[in-house]
Amino acid sequence: MPTPTEIRLKKGAKTLVVAFDDASEFSYSCEYLRVHSPSAEVKGHGPGQETLQTGKEDVGIEAIEPVGHYAVRLVFDDGHNSGLYTWEYLHELGTNMTANWQSYLDRLAAAGYARQKPK
Repeated sequence: MPTPTEIRLKKGAKTLVVAFDDASEFSYSCEYLRVHSPSAEVKGHGPGQETLQTGKEDVGIEAIEPVGHYAVRLVFDDGHNSGLYTWEYLHELGTNMTANWQSYLDRLAAAGYARQKPK
C-alpha cells in the first residue's frame, strides 16, 4: 500500500495535497474530505447507514494530527474531528475522486439539496 511522502495543507485554497511513494499525488478539497469522512457519524456502522453531509461547501481544515505511522486525523473548522484517514483510505479517495464526487453530487440532488457555491 502506498504511503505519503508529503502532506501539505493549502488553507487559503481549502485544499489538502498528498504525495505518495508510488509517484501519485492527489489534491483534495476540504469539502471532499469532510463529506467522505471515515467516521461513524458520516459512514454509519454498516452499509445503508451513511449520513448525507450537506452545507460543507466552505469547510476548512484547522489541523492535521498524525496517528501512528498509518493515518491522520483531520480537524475541520466545523468541529468535526472523528474518523481516521488511513494511508489506504486517502489513496482510495484520490484514485476514485471523480466517481466519488459525482456520486456525492447525485445524492445531494436526489435529496433536493442545492449545493452553494464555495466562498
